[in-house]
Amino acid sequence: MSLLERGFPDSEFEARAAGAQALMADLGLDVLLVCTEPEVRYLTGFHTPFWQSPTRPWFVVLPAEGRPVAVIPSIGASAMNATWVNDIRTWPSPRPSDDGLGLLVETLAELVGQTSSNENVSIGLPMGHETHVRMPLADLDVLRERVAPARFVDATEVVRTLRMVKSDREIAKMAHICDVVSGAFEGLGELLSIGMTEREAFKSFRIDLLQRGADDVPYLVGASGPGFDDIIKQPSDRVIERGDLLMFDTGSLYDGYSSDFDRYVAFGRAGADAQRAYSTVWAATEAGLAAARPGATTSDLWRAMADVLDAGGSLGNSVGRLGHGLGMQVTEWPSNTADDNTVLQEGMVLTLEPGLTWAPGRMMVHEENFVVRADGPEMLSRRASSELPILK
Repeated sequence: MSLLERGFPDSEFEARAAGAQALMADLGLDVLLVCTEPEVRYLTGFHTPFWQSPTRPWFVVLPAEGRPVAVIPSIGASAMNATWVNDIRTWPSPRPSDDGLGLLVETLAELVGQTSSNENVSIGLPMGHETHVRMPLADLDVLRERVAPARFVDATEVVRTLRMVKSDREIAKMAHICDVVSGAFEGLGELLSIGMTEREAFKSFRIDLLQRGADDVPYLVGASGPGFDDIIKQPSDRVIERGDLLMFDTGSLYDGYSSDFDRYVAFGRAGADAQRAYSTVWAATEAGLAAARPGATTSDLWRAMADVLDAGGSLGNSVGRLGHGLGMQVTEWPSNTADDNTVLQEGMVLTLEPGLTWAPGRMMVHEENFVVRADGPEMLSRRASSELPILK
């Protein structure tokens, strides 16, 4: 299989549907309803930037057996027809008086064989953390009324369980985009210079990522200065000076799968405190990688990294976690926190992202991407230098 393979064969979606249906059976769900981009794409392969328009709702229903059924605006029929889905039901959207609800109710009733006296029908709908319902709240209220006495049941565990463990084909896409981004980070010395503005630096880096093979760079944040703690801001017209640090953090995409890691550089020189902070977060990442084995937990990773940060003189970390899952979205389940306790499984793709405040208003973070493997982490991002790079 080529690393540059686009899309997935039907067998990939058959396995995803079968996995979801097994979990549905365990939870007593008659059907699964999803309406957000990653869940729709995961089950169908429907991949389009049209999701950026908030006007229309989109629905996919997975029955207890067989392929998913798409209940979508007619504008998406041709694109959905190119996927493995062969039952596509459409309506002319936008139609605020009934924007697909009638068609969705009919489809649900058909797939569960619902009658007015059947009070035991359970419709799975992701409701938990890191999920949302992509339709107007008023429509959701109407939908609940119209499917009664059937009830909606939280199906977060179905999508969470499936999406946390990646297939070899998914991992290959992430390995490719991480390779592209690693190369771009390694070329920063030829791209950036003192005297550039942050805006110019960000623009140059984004263009470089696209030229190297990224499909898109939807997430690019960072900062510059002698120190900073706002690491998710838009670039400004601030001019980069000698002695400044610069941090880029990007979630770049290849075929709908994301990287997510950052790098710091210094311009001309770096102070001892900044170099010490960099060495501390790098060492914390090493500790996290050493702890990453199937059977360990995300909280084990957090503790391994937190111990190094504390020993290195961290003044605190207000980010809330030290890494997370990665895949179709730049952040996914699980979270590396003190109390998450998700058990690591082979095939999970995670980030390690230890961070510390090394002086008031000055934060240092470090991030890498890897796959959990039985014999140790498989790096997707190329490991950063153990010493803070200084650009001349």
